[in-house]
Amino acid sequence: MATIKDVSREAGISIGTVSRVLNNRGYISEKTREKVYETMKRLNYQPNEVARSLSKKSSTIIGLVVPQIENPYFASLTSYIEHFASERDYQILLFLSDGREQREQELIEQCKKNRVAGIILCSGLFAVSNFKDLDCPLVTVERSLEGGTSSVECDNYEGGVKATQHLIEKGCRYLLHLSGVVGNIMPADKRAQGFVDTCEANQIPHIEAPFSEELYEKMEYIGFLEEIFAMHPDIDGVFASSDIIAAQVLQVCARFGKKVPDDIKIVGFDDIPLAKWTVPTLTSVRQPLREMAEMAVNTLISAKECNIVPKQIRMAVELVQRGST
Repeated sequence: MATIKDVSREAGISIGTVSRVLNNRGYISEKTREKVYETMKRLNYQPNEVARSLSKKSSTIIGLVVPQIENPYFASLTSYIEHFASERDYQILLFLSDGREQREQELIEQCKKNRVAGIILCSGLFAVSNFKDLDCPLVTVERSLEGGTSSVECDNYEGGVKATQHLIEKGCRYLLHLSGVVGNIMPADKRAQGFVDTCEANQIPHIEAPFSEELYEKMEYIGFLEEIFAMHPDIDGVFASSDIIAAQVLQVCARFGKKVPDDIKIVGFDDIPLAKWTVPTLTSVRQPLREMAEMAVNTLISAKECNIVPKQIRMAVELVQRGST
């Protein structure tokens, strides 16, 4: 693997000059800069971001913590965050919490070791307070602020209202909401409150069904859903707190002989690509994931470069109607 010394030798330029090019410090002629870049490309030289951060007492590395990458929601969010970080000349160091609390200390140590410029935390399990000793900005996505620098979330309550109102307007009279993880308090829980308030305002009978952490981590809800449908055969409208759950509701409806949308109507949440691939396609409440990712990156970098007041950023949602309603 090529080193900065190799670049210096091949280009016939001092190590100090190569370093100034890499760190964009001091005056460097365009001819010299191009020569360094051409040599780096020829040698396939990759700058050591951690070493550079040590010398600058700063870093262009953002630690990103997500529960899992298999979940299409977190896969899309990760992709958007990496895109917007790259546009600002920052790199992403991705951590998968994998639903294991013991990973928390490991990730904190890795963040310290890599001298991250800040952390974007998307995991629902980790206590934000444990990241305070890192002395760097912390931005949470779809989490409560809990002492972080800032939080970015969608308007979950309004999403719950929109989904429920849509089902009622479509003629549903016995509604089920498949809600959040038992024992975990998250901004997404406001979807359930929007559901309940709208049902009560319209005097619509309703059921809430939170699920276990194990089901959430495995993304396997079929057995859980079959039990609910067996106990409540008259349900004619379902608001699921994610499109992944809504897609499995479609499967269970088929097993129970319920036609969608004739016998039962379904609304998901997130509007990930999966919503367009099911049969029928899923009506869903769209989170502005791209905009949320951009806001998270820009907020973190602003906090790194200058002090900002901690704030909660809430972004509007939109209901997208498709075949399931």
